[in-house]
Order: sequence, then structure tokens, then C-alpha cells
Amino acid sequence: MALFSSSTRSIPETGDVPRHIAIIMDGNGRWAKKRFLPRIAGHKRGVDALRHTVKACTELGVEYLTLFAFSSENWRRPAEEVTFLMQLFMLVLEHEISKLHNNNIRLKVIGDRSRFDAKLIDMIERAESVTQSNTGLTLTIAANYGGRWDLIQATHSMLAANPGRALTFQEADLEPYLSTSYAPEPDLFIRTGGEQRISNFLLWQLAYAELYFTDTLWPDFNTLALKRAIKSFQQRERRFGRTSEQLQKNA
Repeated sequence: MALFSSSTRSIPETGDVPRHIAIIMDGNGRWAKKRFLPRIAGHKRGVDALRHTVKACTELGVEYLTLFAFSSENWRRPAEEVTFLMQLFMLVLEHEISKLHNNNIRLKVIGDRSRFDAKLIDMIERAESVTQSNTGLTLTIAANYGGRWDLIQATHSMLAANPGRALTFQEADLEPYLSTSYAPEPDLFIRTGGEQRISNFLLWQLAYAELYFTDTLWPDFNTLALKRAIKSFQQRERRFGRTSEQLQKNA
């Protein structure tokens, strides 16, 4: 018997400004290499681009911003770079949380925390707790995250919550256990750095997102670059399985 059966999904509301933007922040290392700098210099500059993007999303009325900071595959990178990225993560948490809180921004961190040290886990939990009641932009950082991991952990959680149930579930049964269950599915997916793949990011959630790829390296991604992506989004026809004629009729 199939574990999941198909279901009729409701059609999400769409507007000129995407409610939820998801971004793979790619190109830090190449940005540094082009300038004959160590890769860590690119990661430091990438934090500046992150700040600008958060600010721009807040000003534009985006409700959810999800950023892929560190994938479950990134542990394969050189040990010194991984160590630096973990230290940078803690530094950002230490210095940025009060700013996020003062700007009514809620922070969420998704991913498998089991490989993080106790200090980092404690900092994540504190940051989420401090900002949990904020009602502005929800900023999600995906760290040690993978889309396949997300589906596996969600399935385990769903089955554990439904002992003895026959193995037939609807899509809606799984969604409350996904790591982004608090957010609508992304409307717009952006990847910087010129690569054109999803790289195991939000595999379930990106099913109907509009995909936007840019050659701009992440440290150079600014408000103008974000507005270009949103302009491209505004020119798309989002049908969700319907025909163009149906959209025109319902307009």
C-alpha cells in the first residue's frame, strides 16, 4: 500500500510581492578568489549582503525569508573553512539578534543540530526564544539542512504521532512535520552565483516556486539585484495546474 496518496491542494493567494522568498547564497568563495583573497573573506562579505537583503525584504513587505547558509553536504569542505563558518555563525548570532529583535524580526533556524556543539545550540535556542513573539519578517536560516533530511525526519515524526494507523497518508498529513511548517511555501526561489540547481534545498516546499538564477555572486547581491528578481517574478504566470484561460476568466 502506498504511504502517500494524492490530494487536492488549495491554490495559494499570490500578489505582486512574494510572501516567501528562499535564497541559496552562493558565490562567496569565488568572490574572494577573484580578488586574490582567502575564502573566509568572501564569507565575511556575504554577511553584509545578508543584512542588506533582510532590510530590503522588510521594506518591500516580504513576510518570510529563508536563507540556505550551510548544507548537510558542506561538512565535506576543508576543516578550517567549516570551523570558520561555525564561528561566523556564532558571531552573527551574538551581534545581530538584538538588531533583529529591535526591528520586530522573528528568527528561526532549521536543520539537524546534532552536529553542532553545545554552545552553538544554546545560542540558537536563545535567539529563537528572544524573537519568537515578533510579528514582522520571519527570517529562517537553514544550517546543516538538507531537503532529503527534512522529508525523512518529517516522515518519522508523522509515523510516531500516528501509531497503528494504516500506511495511507495525504500530503497535508506530512506538512505539519516539515521544518518550515510555520511558513507558507516559497513563492520565489533565488540562487546567486550562476549555478542552476536546487542543491537539496526545500525539496518539498519548492514544488511550485518560481525559480530565478543570477550570475551575481552573493557578496554583490544588493537591493537592486533583489528587485530584479522580484520583477522577474511579477512577469510570471502562476497557474498551479490551471490553464491561462482559466486565469483570465477568474481575473
